[in-house]
Amino acid sequence: MTRWWMGGAVALALGGVGLASAQATSALIDSRIAGYQQVGGIAGNLSSIGSDTLNNLMTFWAEGFAKHYPNVKIQIEGKGSSTAPPALIAGSAQLGPMSRPMKASEMDEFEKKYGYKPTAIGVALDALGVYVNKDNPIQSLSIEQVDAVFSSTRACGGKSSLTRWDQLGLSGEWAQPISLYGRNSASGTYGYFKEHALCKGDYKGHVKEQPGSATVIEGVTNDRYAVGYSGMGYLTAGVRLVPLTPRGSAKAYEANADNVYAGSYPLSRYLYIYINRAPGQPVDPLVKELILYVLSAEGQEVVVKDGFIPLAKEIVDVELKKLE
Repeated sequence: MTRWWMGGAVALALGGVGLASAQATSALIDSRIAGYQQVGGIAGNLSSIGSDTLNNLMTFWAEGFAKHYPNVKIQIEGKGSSTAPPALIAGSAQLGPMSRPMKASEMDEFEKKYGYKPTAIGVALDALGVYVNKDNPIQSLSIEQVDAVFSSTRACGGKSSLTRWDQLGLSGEWAQPISLYGRNSASGTYGYFKEHALCKGDYKGHVKEQPGSATVIEGVTNDRYAVGYSGMGYLTAGVRLVPLTPRGSAKAYEANADNVYAGSYPLSRYLYIYINRAPGQPVDPLVKELILYVLSAEGQEVVVKDGFIPLAKEIVDVELKKLE
């Protein structure tokens, strides 16, 4: 499965780019990725508006970048991926982090103003996870079951709505109604989950919509009978990630780097930073250096430390060409 493996010009089948190496089977940094090389004359201000999922990553990247360039200030606002395109269009942000690709309508609005499309830079990989309370004994869920739990329309093919844990094989004290936690509609995670876990169906009306990824995890931590979805970087001791079975498969896969690299985990995705770059024109020097830092070994170390999955060198090379 490679449908998630898309980022501008990227269309890589994972088995075809040499990822059978040690770099592809661990969450460590690909040793072939170059370290960041500091340059002179970099100063100024940047604004980043967009994804909540990337909020911590953007903050850590900004802190690391500032160690090289103390005269650079980066303001970060993470209220949801849908806030990135309007900010880029208005020019109120130079960086638009998103946990999903821009919609065609968003691209069209940008192009209507500037005459060209924004540039998407893939900066990390994520396994969008289904979380339960740490004490919940559920072993795995199929995508069809996830859909039947969260969706009123069951577009993935589930025969009936699942509203209780005993319908999923749990018993005793776990024979309880399922509490649902999710993101609000401004979130790229909301949109991605709707498309890939609900087969573009509708959410149930009683999903407790949260303004951020951390609050989803907090809800599931404090609600013993809850289930929620969020990026894998938000895993804490109070919750656990449930292995998922892709549609048409009998095997469940854990949300980890190996399964994301292999394309077997069904809710794998790119994380992006969108920028405004006119064709044939150089990228703004400050924006370019920030992206170069993000795509360096140092920047990808931040990805691992924040609980997400770093890029392989083949992918970094593709993204770097977008800055040329």
